[in-house]
Amino acid sequence: MGPVPHIIRAFPDRREQSMTRDETQQFFDRRVDAWRRHDLDVLMRAHAEDCVLESPLAGKVTGRRAIENIYRAFVASFPDFTVENPQLFVDGDRAVQTVTFSGTNTGGFMGMAPTDKRFSFAAVLICTLRDGLIVHEKRIYDFTGFLLEIGALRARPI
Repeated sequence: MGPVPHIIRAFPDRREQSMTRDETQQFFDRRVDAWRRHDLDVLMRAHAEDCVLESPLAGKVTGRRAIENIYRAFVASFPDFTVENPQLFVDGDRAVQTVTFSGTNTGGFMGMAPTDKRFSFAAVLICTLRDGLIVHEKRIYDFTGFLLEIGALRARPI
């Protein structure tokens, strides 16, 4: 059975050992598009069932359903968020993507009331792929700066 055309399914079930550079670029282009459309189903299906996600916000979570909860919480807290400036670097089954996330805290965050404050931060997403899916993702960004921007933390004057 050959690969399912990308037109039919956003993230086809693939059994090949690795993806070409072009396939990897298309995979991450679809992922950025899903972020922009807030398509949580497509975002979730980009991850393997046993995927491990590490980030300053989520800590370390394992499994597609746990990762889906992270996506859902983020969209609920920041319903207008967007992803811009994606750049992708690929080396075999590893990919590093840089992006800029931005949005407004209108849905509340981590149990706190909405602040209506905007945020924008650069992030580095380091991914390992297997069989056409993300099996490990590490997200790196300035979490403290993000919390300051949305009003969840206050800086003390020096």
